[in-house]
Amino acid sequence: MRVPLSWLREYVDLPATETGRDVQAKLISAGLEVETVEQLGADLKGPLVVGQVLTIEELEGFKKPIRFCTVDVGQANGTGEPQEIVCGARNFSVGDKVVVVLPGAVLPGGFEIAARKTYGKVSHGMICSSDELGMGDDGTKGIIVLPPETEVGRDAIELLELVDEVLDIAVTPDRGYCLSIRGVAREAAIAYGLPLRDPALLDVPAPNAFGYPVRISDPMGCDRFTARTVTGLSCEARSPIWLQRRLQKVGMRPISLAVDVTNYVMMELGQPLHAYDRNLVQGTIGVRRAEPGEKITTLDGVTRTLDAEDLVITDDRGPIGLAGVMGGANTEIADHDDPENATTDVVIEAAHFDAVSVARTARRHKLSSEASRRFERGVDPQAAAAAAQRTVDLLVLLAGGTAEAGVTEVIAPSAPRTITIPADHPDKVAGVAYGRETVVRRLQEIGCDVYGQDELIVTVPSWRPDLTDPNDLAEEVIRLEGYENLPSTLPKPPAGRGLTRRQRLHRRVGRALAGAGYVEAPNYPFVSEQVFDQLGLAADDPLRRVVKLVNPLSDEEPALRTSLLPGLLGALRRNDGRGSHDLALFETGLVFHPREEQRAAVRLPVDRRPTDEELAGLNAALPDQPRHVAVVLAGAREQAGWWGKGRPADWADAVEAARTVAREAGAELIVRKGQYGPWHPGRCAELAVAADGTERVVGHAGELHPRVLKALGLPARTCAMELDLDAVERSGDALPQAPGISAFPVATQDVALVVDAFVPAADVEAALREGAGELLESIRLFDVYENADQLGEGRKSLAYALRFRAADRTLTVDEASAARDAAVALAGERTGAELRS
Repeated sequence: MRVPLSWLREYVDLPATETGRDVQAKLISAGLEVETVEQLGADLKGPLVVGQVLTIEELEGFKKPIRFCTVDVGQANGTGEPQEIVCGARNFSVGDKVVVVLPGAVLPGGFEIAARKTYGKVSHGMICSSDELGMGDDGTKGIIVLPPETEVGRDAIELLELVDEVLDIAVTPDRGYCLSIRGVAREAAIAYGLPLRDPALLDVPAPNAFGYPVRISDPMGCDRFTARTVTGLSCEARSPIWLQRRLQKVGMRPISLAVDVTNYVMMELGQPLHAYDRNLVQGTIGVRRAEPGEKITTLDGVTRTLDAEDLVITDDRGPIGLAGVMGGANTEIADHDDPENATTDVVIEAAHFDAVSVARTARRHKLSSEASRRFERGVDPQAAAAAAQRTVDLLVLLAGGTAEAGVTEVIAPSAPRTITIPADHPDKVAGVAYGRETVVRRLQEIGCDVYGQDELIVTVPSWRPDLTDPNDLAEEVIRLEGYENLPSTLPKPPAGRGLTRRQRLHRRVGRALAGAGYVEAPNYPFVSEQVFDQLGLAADDPLRRVVKLVNPLSDEEPALRTSLLPGLLGALRRNDGRGSHDLALFETGLVFHPREEQRAAVRLPVDRRPTDEELAGLNAALPDQPRHVAVVLAGAREQAGWWGKGRPADWADAVEAARTVAREAGAELIVRKGQYGPWHPGRCAELAVAADGTERVVGHAGELHPRVLKALGLPARTCAMELDLDAVERSGDALPQAPGISAFPVATQDVALVVDAFVPAADVEAALREGAGELLESIRLFDVYENADQLGEGRKSLAYALRFRAADRTLTVDEASAARDAAVALAGERTGAELRS
């Protein structure tokens, strides 16, 4: 919202010495986000005057039309003689009043004006356009032509109000009343402790039966509709300069008098209005929901197919406007440039529409307007009649119209909203002793009616639909008393508390993966359901059951994630596309699974602590949210250099990342051959943990399937791992166990076993570990060898290093050999392994 300081001063007697920067500081202290203060005309220097064109000579022989003009500027040039000026614009004629800048002046941007020879003539100044004066869009692309009654020689800087300060305010959704000069003036008046001249306090005639007929079929969508009629508008009437300049300063383009007046009143009072050409409206004006398939051509010239949820304005033919969004072209106010068809009689609409309905219609049709922005955030329903009256008064004054005596006002009954709040509630929220008098005074300043002593009954003003709870009122008191006045106090946590076991594991896993060379890449928890097809998941896969958001940030990603991989793989694809090809990313975060029986969420109170039953009910309505950990790898895992050859990332790195996580959780991870969704068959490891004597699959790791890589645009041989971190934590030790340290030497035995190629190395390792017994300290696979000539077709050799150690003695060779032989024997029995000769 752009707020000219000159306009703001009409409603609040700000001190004459206050600059825009001073007002900005005051409003920021009151909680408004004033982003910038634009200094209009700060670098403008006169003389800039009104002139009248006396003669125009067309110069020939040039590539573009050039005119040599003489202009009467009165005594502004010191001589009274006509000023000779060369100009290329063609939208003015002899006798027109124009804006002339004389030599010695400086235009915005530091453009100095001097007499100079051009096109064979000497030009003593310029005839100015709105762009050259920094006025903004005035709807024309040429010279400013002033009204005929403008006095020659008058100072144009003052006439056009070129010097001003404009506050640019980012209005948050809960402060919709500040999308008007009236709303900002109220905040400025409170901030300075000054009275407000409310522009909505007008004498409004009572409704009667002689107004334009209106029928409301949907009182929930439209609870108030005011209609006024003005006839006999002059076809020659134009918006006065002051009205055009105020619209330009707030960022709107002047169009025609009737439209400019409705826009002006909207910016002044915050109430959107619409003017219909009365001669084009057929029959009763109605408000109803659209019928499916109905069409309307809006003022932007686009024909739109309506939805059954759209709220529309109608006449006897059908829709003539999208309620609260944009009017229809079939009742548009005709331009004054066409006197024969110009609009002379108008019907003024000032209505109050449901905020949700307007917001959904605007988004559905991708049609945001100044009106919809205000209705979405909440408009004062009590201001409709005043806004209509203000519009009528301006049309009568500026266009010579006549206000008809008929006044239509359709109102759905409603009661004012009241909130009960303890008088000391703001004190408790802020930790500051404001006292009852301060609380009552601040609430009255924002327009509330307050009754009661220890328990206050507060009636909320009609322009503040955002005030619904006691905490909302407390926030108003706190912000007006000044956030900067709140004391800085550190909370005192009770002794003996710290991070939970889950939080500690989360941090340890993050540090371990970062230490292993992975970079954390958090992602938004939103996914599209199409990604599950790209990942190659089966139609009945549980991951396809998602929780959908009622109001998603993006229609393309309406669901909460059930896996971390879509987000991580998207991050890997973006980084690879931007030139980073050697990637190792990880993420720990929540995934979301719908419950079998989903309960409706309960709304918790804000005036007290929720009970345990209320909190339990809220938790029961939430989806299951286990914490997962995932990694993705692509490119080189080890870089090549003077130290030796590099190595590309492969499935083994993904499996090792899972082992790293399991070690941090103190869990024993079971790794075996698996096959699932996005992973390549034969290069996929199934990851499981044992708890209470049963095994549970907690994730997978390995190389992704080529079809998945192609569908997602990923680099070749991309690898990934994902684990259910909560399940791993439950199977692990409560506290990580420090490794035991023995004073006795280790005995190392190497064995090479030949097995069938399809036998998983994990099965061989498990048999060796069990057969070796309690003397085995560790086992490591250090070589895999395949050679059909030496081993036979379909055979492979697995070489393991077995480390034996006793806690109380030095092992003999015989003891170590016996343990090794027992391990080999059990491996042969279970997997068919044979010692390699």
